[in-house]
Amino acid sequence: MATIITEECINCGACEPECPNTAIYAGGVQFEYGGQMYDPISNDLYYIVPEKCTECVGHFDQEQCAAVCPVDCCVPDPNYVETEEQLFERAKLLHQDREFPDLTEATSRFMKTA
Repeated sequence: MATIITEECINCGACEPECPNTAIYAGGVQFEYGGQMYDPISNDLYYIVPEKCTECVGHFDQEQCAAVCPVDCCVPDPNYVETEEQLFERAKLLHQDREFPDLTEATSRFMKTA
């Protein structure tokens, strides 16, 4: 499941530099994906490109945008429900120059036990 930035966003920009996939853009800014430029998803608020979002799987054990957001507006996007395996494969595709270790309970929020 990708993450979405809700209308509660205050446009502080704290999330953008934290994204390991450069999936977050300021409102009105075009985004790059697959070597092409696309029109912004939002003109008013920061937004996340779902095709580039891995929910930080493979990078961190929690979503970095949500961790730094002062108003908790980075939330799961119900329109993009994906498994950890799908997100991990996307991370590998987006970062083909990097070798990812296998996911473990220590690096995966999906595997964490109560």
